[in-house]
Amino acid sequence: MSEEEPKQKASPPVAAAIATAMCVVLGIAVAILHFQGYTAQNRLFLIVSLLAYIAGGAIPSKNAVASLKELELNVDLLMILAAIGAAIIGDWLEGVVLLFLFSLSGTLEAFAMYRTTRSIEALIQLRPGEATLVLPAGEQRVAVDSLTPGSLIRVRPGERYPVDGVIEEGDTWADESTLTGESEPIAKTVGAQVFAGTMNGNGSVLVRMTKAVADTTLQRIVHMVQEAQAQKTPTQRFVESWQQPYVLGVLSTATLVFFGTRWLHHDSWRDAFYHAMVLLVAASPCAVVVGSPAVLLSAIARAGRQGVLFKGGVHLENLGTVDTIAFDKTGTVTMGRPSVTEVWCPPTTDLNHLLSLAGAVEHRSEHPLRVPVLAEIDRRGIRCSDGTLLDFHSHTGLGVHARVQDVWIGVGREGLFETHDMTLPQDLIDNAKRMRQSGQTALLLLTDREGLYGVIGVADQIRPEAPAAMAALTQLGIRRKVILTGDHENVARNVASKLGADDVRAGLLPDQKVVELSRLAADGTVAMIGDGVNDAPALAAATVGIAMGGAGTDVALEVADVVLMRDDLRALPLAVWISRRARRRVQQNMVFAFSMIAVLVISTFFKLPLWMGVIGHEGSTVLVVLNGLRILWERVPELTRPAISKAA
Repeated sequence: MSEEEPKQKASPPVAAAIATAMCVVLGIAVAILHFQGYTAQNRLFLIVSLLAYIAGGAIPSKNAVASLKELELNVDLLMILAAIGAAIIGDWLEGVVLLFLFSLSGTLEAFAMYRTTRSIEALIQLRPGEATLVLPAGEQRVAVDSLTPGSLIRVRPGERYPVDGVIEEGDTWADESTLTGESEPIAKTVGAQVFAGTMNGNGSVLVRMTKAVADTTLQRIVHMVQEAQAQKTPTQRFVESWQQPYVLGVLSTATLVFFGTRWLHHDSWRDAFYHAMVLLVAASPCAVVVGSPAVLLSAIARAGRQGVLFKGGVHLENLGTVDTIAFDKTGTVTMGRPSVTEVWCPPTTDLNHLLSLAGAVEHRSEHPLRVPVLAEIDRRGIRCSDGTLLDFHSHTGLGVHARVQDVWIGVGREGLFETHDMTLPQDLIDNAKRMRQSGQTALLLLTDREGLYGVIGVADQIRPEAPAAMAALTQLGIRRKVILTGDHENVARNVASKLGADDVRAGLLPDQKVVELSRLAADGTVAMIGDGVNDAPALAAATVGIAMGGAGTDVALEVADVVLMRDDLRALPLAVWISRRARRRVQQNMVFAFSMIAVLVISTFFKLPLWMGVIGHEGSTVLVVLNGLRILWERVPELTRPAISKAA
């Protein structure tokens, strides 16, 4: 096991469950004996009652003693004192009921914590313990922990990748659902990245290890989720800040009630003590204490199963308050790579011949737009002219030209042809202008042959899922969706209009995006989503920074508060839905818990029996835990459903 891995694995609350079960069995026996007229004077009744007390009170007593050693008070102490008080005045059955329900609520809470951490261990176990190391002398099975970056690993069909690396030989596919939630296999060829814990398909491949075992994407995700569960939200910190003084206040109030009832109302010492014990139970804030973590841990686990990683409960709460989301354009709402969107030429032009000539010239070009142009030519099945290429020349910022098969052809902007004193046909100019107004980059194709010319429109394509994701965010109550980009105004507005964005801020440098975020924050809570590379300052400046992870890129995991582990914007509405649902559940739990305390405390002054106080108090604790756990299996609304993998 790597030293980075947790030394102790989470285990189901078996001991707590057994203790609770024993308490209920013994409690039933106590109830039978009680209703048959037995009292503590009877040895059998006393022994069974003591055993029930031990079964139900062992774990709470251990927690109370541990807190007292740290000079702290907690709700376990209140419950133990109330149970002891019930025994002192002879109400053993009510004390047993109190300890059973308190034990049951504690077991449910422990199960909730275990349920939300079990997925972490499942991830850890995905990484194989051994790997096939390829050496000059042959292949050798070695422990994964002994591998170092640069090692060459053989991964056979059906095996899990033991490390993060790059394929150096072979073709295959990979199941990356463990990291991204993506149920479809991903094609992997030479040069493709693979991740530890993911499943290799039907090809045998050689993988060059690129990261230390402790730094793999899988390992970092494990630690990130562990840290998220350990972090406390403002709600939790608020509850914990007054828990100890509250417990001290309850103990003090119960003492005052005890003496006040005896001296002012002239009740018997037994009745005064009973009243104080009822108040002790009624005022205990168990439901308040567990109300927030039960919800947030369940929400973090639910999101993690869908490839959405929250780096802390505070970010989960914050995203639930967001009313404005700012989007980077390139690589976030668009694919991040240009492609040919339109090709125009006069009706009399032989388009295939024109593209064949253009392809021959573009093969020699070094401009980035050569890639989408050549890809489009290849997609159309056009073979580039293989005649002699003469007089090739590249004009920086303008384009390229050459003579192919005795035909002079230029590919580029208007300035390229102006330097050669060539007159551009009017329909060529008009169509180039039309493409640019629609947000495309226009590449002009012009030859020295009559009527042989055209225009290629190139643009960064909008992600197919982006419009639906934007619409879903609107349904979820996101008031404003803003595009922040360094691109030109026309391009940005064209993209925004297709997406249904509410505002556009174009021509921005990275530091200017931060300024715009500050302006947006003046009108509400703002989240920023980017590709995690050049948007780091903006992601850090936003209330919630969200990165398109791309299977967990290093930068995305570092700078963002929330990471969408696959490049699919449909995961964003899912994250917003989970965060808003969790925030609403926390509010429900807090209102319910405080209301129940108020009702029970007031009822104690109207002769509330201890057993009703116990049921009201522990019942409310059980209900808030179950209310939190509901997020784990709750049905997701249709507007976010496409983001969920088939395996979920």
